[in-house]
Amino acid sequence: MKHQAPLLCHEGRAYPLGSSLTRMGNHDGVNFALMSRHATAVTLCLFDAEGGERRVSAHKDGDIWHIFVAGLTAGQRYGWRVDGENHSGGCYNPQKLLLDPYAKAIDGLPQYRDADELALHHHSDPRDNAAFAAKSVVVGASNFDWENDAPLRTPWKNTIILETHVKGFSRQNPAIPRDIAGTFAGMAHPASIEYLKNLGITAVELLPISQHLDEVHLQRRSLRNYWGYNVFAHNVPDARYGSPDDLKHLVKTLHRAGIEIILDVVYNHSAEQDIHGPFLCQRGIDNRHYYWLDENGDYINHTGCGNTLNLAHPEIMQWVLDSLRYWVSEYHIDGFRFDLASSLGRTPDFNARAGFFTAIQQDPLLAGVKMIAEPWDIGPGGYNLGQYPARFSEWNGRFRDDMRGFWLWENGWLGALAQRFSGSDDIYRHDWRGAASSINFITAHDGFTLRDLVSYSYKHNEANGEDNRDGENHNYSYNHGTEGETDNPAINTERQRSSKALLACLLLAQGVPMLLSGDERGHSQHGNNNSYCQDNPTTWLDWQKADPELGSHIRALIALRKQLAADGVYDDWWHHESARWYNANGEAMRDADWHDEASKALALELQDKYLILFNANRDEKTFVLPAGDWQPLHGDGLKQENPREAALAHMSVCVLKKDETTQNQNPTTGAIQ
Repeated sequence: MKHQAPLLCHEGRAYPLGSSLTRMGNHDGVNFALMSRHATAVTLCLFDAEGGERRVSAHKDGDIWHIFVAGLTAGQRYGWRVDGENHSGGCYNPQKLLLDPYAKAIDGLPQYRDADELALHHHSDPRDNAAFAAKSVVVGASNFDWENDAPLRTPWKNTIILETHVKGFSRQNPAIPRDIAGTFAGMAHPASIEYLKNLGITAVELLPISQHLDEVHLQRRSLRNYWGYNVFAHNVPDARYGSPDDLKHLVKTLHRAGIEIILDVVYNHSAEQDIHGPFLCQRGIDNRHYYWLDENGDYINHTGCGNTLNLAHPEIMQWVLDSLRYWVSEYHIDGFRFDLASSLGRTPDFNARAGFFTAIQQDPLLAGVKMIAEPWDIGPGGYNLGQYPARFSEWNGRFRDDMRGFWLWENGWLGALAQRFSGSDDIYRHDWRGAASSINFITAHDGFTLRDLVSYSYKHNEANGEDNRDGENHNYSYNHGTEGETDNPAINTERQRSSKALLACLLLAQGVPMLLSGDERGHSQHGNNNSYCQDNPTTWLDWQKADPELGSHIRALIALRKQLAADGVYDDWWHHESARWYNANGEAMRDADWHDEASKALALELQDKYLILFNANRDEKTFVLPAGDWQPLHGDGLKQENPREAALAHMSVCVLKKDETTQNQNPTTGAIQ
């Protein structure tokens, strides 16, 4: 930056944090603000197009360091250098350029494919790394035309979620132009939107789309972090998927199709990993404040990712809340799924009344936004299913495990099936929580696909490069006689039966159903149940292959669920008058029936109008039906020779509807015990 005029600077303002275009006095420019309680000096670094650097010392006001620089405009690249005492958990090195945690755009990504590259980004290295570090970029006001776009506010009782990945969803779809396949634009393409509409879902839940990095061990194996949970810049859409305007166009297009967009967000840890990991942002700004540390100053690893962000500190909680507000205001996001949410409520033990949960419930901008918790982390007391505030719905791992166990392992009891199908009221029906508290799922990104769940009894993660040590060992999966793909028609028929029964339970149960993208097509990952680093056809949907029978089954179930929802079936918790359980003999379920592990058949009558038959036996089962003229509504394998009896094929779920001209009888109750 030789021969340039001196910078015109002012001490600026402490808020807003990050970089913001503003006017001070008679000058337009940029205000910069950074939170660091324990730093002794903070320097703003400005970079020109050739990489030349100019430095300006920031002023301190409380815990905030700030400076205004006149004449700067949108597109200005910058970074921070922070100095301080390296004891009691402090970790400073002013030779390293740090990303602004409030950055809304960045230029470049750090690389550490070998030991020397990693050293350039390590806190102990004395070399200056500005030439290799990512730069924050000043962002101006957006001129994107939202065309009166507004939040859909789909009620939870009408919500059907599809969990998917931006790249994997459209990367191999031949109907999508190759230059946009696997991007925001690819998902916004008419072929993608039409597919989602035809499926019938009401919301897509996207795996993380914030700018993430590939971990050290992956870069050295030439692998990629496909899932995206190693987030580097929380407010920046990943450039590999497209521009900010591309994302906005996707949101607007989905909204026009009646589909909400939920983001999977990662505020439990950062991409800096453990003490041996890179020195990129939070660690160098204020390690003691951003992270949970033990008495020796070492990282407390409640996340399994090397570090845990400390939202018990109000400033870190504010950073997360500001990030959520930004995604809602700037990108019109409809909801968030919080990865390892127990970490967000640690004080240090999990507390459902922690400051973050309290603040998020009181925030007016976030008031109508869907909130979903992954209700666990790996730390002590980390499994907190059912313990979150009423504002949050939760991924229900018990639904997944109990349904798999009942249908695939034959080790479940009828009471567990009924509880999960009833919305897990044994877990959630307290503290004014509603029936939508349970996000029901059979499969998700983390684990087997549905096809693999019924095709593999063991995980096969060798491609991940960890000798098959990674991934969950206890999956409640069943290969039906042969490990992996087979041409045996009998085995494939049984796998299909199991899949259809699991899907029926998922899509008709009380609570909010979540499908894994690709399950409707019979997508397989060849037994890999931890595909986080498989950015290849293993995870990308294969649009040349499909399972038409399974796809039709799912679309029919979704249509049926919408019919039941319109009839008020999912309005509130079920009670004795609206939901009656019977054994196969048509008798109200008794306590002994609920705990009879040999019994694998039962019936549920809803609103004196619908009847759902479950047969998990390995052979046909005859059911005595409640009084009335029952007509099949969904499912196959039902034989009804008289109005009071029906034989249902093995491993099947069938739905019947009472003829409205039939006089209702007064049935006895069959409450779950």
